[in-house]
Amino acid sequence: MEDYSGKADIWEELYKRAKEIYSPEQISPFINVKKVVCALEAEDGAIYTGFSIESDCGVADLCAERTAAIKMYSDSGQKIVKRLIVFRDRPPEKGSTSIPCGACREFFMQLSNLNSKMEILIDYESREIITLEDLIPNWWGLERYDI
Repeated sequence: MEDYSGKADIWEELYKRAKEIYSPEQISPFINVKKVVCALEAEDGAIYTGFSIESDCGVADLCAERTAAIKMYSDSGQKIVKRLIVFRDRPPEKGSTSIPCGACREFFMQLSNLNSKMEILIDYESREIITLEDLIPNWWGLERYDI
């Protein structure tokens, strides 16, 4: 993976990388993919992408954020995310739903308590961010980490 940690506008690079894989398609009568895409910057500056997998049964669903995180871990063993962007057909806009769902928030916190500082882009135009800690304050599992 390439290291983009020195770039002046990492959000532009994350957006570009995620947009490259946006191409919704139905891969079977039961499964749709790539309706939501994500790019994340790992602790070492490498960028990983992921896409949604939605099935009719629901329990087989995976959000784009988790597929990107799984790829990050399987490719590099990393668990800490510095920045994340997630969206459908256009960049995140203030007031949109382009933030991780509850299951993804929980997944990132369980992956590493340091993910609480992860920056999530909520408005592409203004580059406004929110942290995971803002979305999941007073997380129940912190006492299980040696902090």
